[in-house]
Amino acid sequence: MIASALPPAAASWLVQVPVAASSPSGALRSHPVPVAMSAGDPINVYDDLAPVYGDATEAARRRYETIKAAFEQRFGAAPDAFARSPGRVNLIGEHIDYEGYGVLPMALAVDTVVAVRKAGDQLVVCNVDADKYPEKVFSVDPAQEVDVGKHNWGNYFLAAYKGVFEHLTAKGEAAPAPAGLQVMIHGTVPTGGGLSSSAAIVCASALAVMRMRGIELTKGEVSEFTAKAERYVGVTSGGMDQAISIMGMPGIAKLVEFNPVRASDVALPEGAVFVVANSLAVSNKAESATKHYNLRVVECRLAAGVLAVLLGESKESARKVLTLKEVEPLIEAKYSGPKASTSGAQTAAVEELLHEGAYETAEVEELLGANLTDLYEGNASALRVLAANGSFELRNRALHVYAEKQRVPDFRDVCNSGASVEEKLAKLGKLMDESHASCRDLYECSSAELDALVQINKAAGAIGSRLTGAGWGGCTVSLVREGEVEGFIEKVKKDYFKGLIEAGRITEDDLPQCIFASKPASGGAVLTLKL
Repeated sequence: MIASALPPAAASWLVQVPVAASSPSGALRSHPVPVAMSAGDPINVYDDLAPVYGDATEAARRRYETIKAAFEQRFGAAPDAFARSPGRVNLIGEHIDYEGYGVLPMALAVDTVVAVRKAGDQLVVCNVDADKYPEKVFSVDPAQEVDVGKHNWGNYFLAAYKGVFEHLTAKGEAAPAPAGLQVMIHGTVPTGGGLSSSAAIVCASALAVMRMRGIELTKGEVSEFTAKAERYVGVTSGGMDQAISIMGMPGIAKLVEFNPVRASDVALPEGAVFVVANSLAVSNKAESATKHYNLRVVECRLAAGVLAVLLGESKESARKVLTLKEVEPLIEAKYSGPKASTSGAQTAAVEELLHEGAYETAEVEELLGANLTDLYEGNASALRVLAANGSFELRNRALHVYAEKQRVPDFRDVCNSGASVEEKLAKLGKLMDESHASCRDLYECSSAELDALVQINKAAGAIGSRLTGAGWGGCTVSLVREGEVEGFIEKVKKDYFKGLIEAGRITEDDLPQCIFASKPASGGAVLTLKL
């Protein structure tokens, strides 16, 4: 969740991706890496930065030396190890992971690094940017509560710490006795930008804790328990962010599926470059969850339950339905025929059964035969949503989910097809444009700034452009032809960011962090370095 100032000469590190060939224009091209990785693999451990940062290794080395120096200044000794995990950009499939559907993200080069040492009898959590993120101290008790009412950046580390111990307990394994940790954190993932800064710090922190306590878990296990751990900071996470942060690979996007978490490679078309641009409208999930992110999670579950009742399930059975994906068999049974195997059947059911406009709390309770507070008993995040909202939009939320979930395999199939590169790019761009329209109109998770930036991206030459991440601010992702990247970025700088510079919101020096081209980068890792 933490983005702080980069050390000198590190700006180029933001836009370079390891194991990717660069063109004369400086744009990055992806080439599939012949090393397969799966959810069952152990966490990568390296004694050198090169496997993670590739051509950007020297800039990364200077950054790690800065982190080490800050650690030594605060704690009087060098860290025992480093852990890092990246941010991500979701190419297609927004707000559907928590409904059980697959998504298609890629890891970015921006990341969070955690330097750690086992010492003392407390958790002492510091940040290189101490003025913005002051030191936090916690007990070593993994059962301690996280005070979500008083949001602070250190809660992300504490959430990861609790998550490690909770996972071991759930597996029936003996957890090591709690012990003190000294921690220094530095992040370059923009906060509130929709690039999963929260997942980056939680995942990196979990890897650091595991390394210091001698705990070995698979990538799939870490992806799953870190997703659950984010609830300690008040966010209901679907699992995409953590999965790609842990399992990302250079040059490869990933189709991430859930229950259990797994990832398959998606090779992007030659010459396809994705440009991330930050609208600078900030929406931190943990701070606005009751009216935005967590509200949508609640609306989707209520839509699923109401649909189940209207499709003939008993009220008791319907109350047990948690996701829209669980409703699919009921829809297929009623809407048989050619449509049943596509999103068309689900769309038809929603349009026929759910009325337009908001459902008041009393109406939903009557349909489900229970008070909503009883339905969500023990779920603190959902109860806060219910306390803050008296009505819920169900129809449009379900329409978005059922249409968006189909765009994910469609995107993959286009990439894998035998079509020409230009045909592939055109089809992918159309899917991205449709996704943004759905997020804007049906899921209502866009913002005026995001919509304006998408229009500017399209006018600047983007084949497709959409919001990415939770929305309500944050970033866009645009599909751009490799040879047009530099010109595209310059146009967007002129038409969107120039005004923000003139208004004093940002400076010219901030631009490399506000808009950059990227190809898929490496996932989470532990680094045992001799700096």
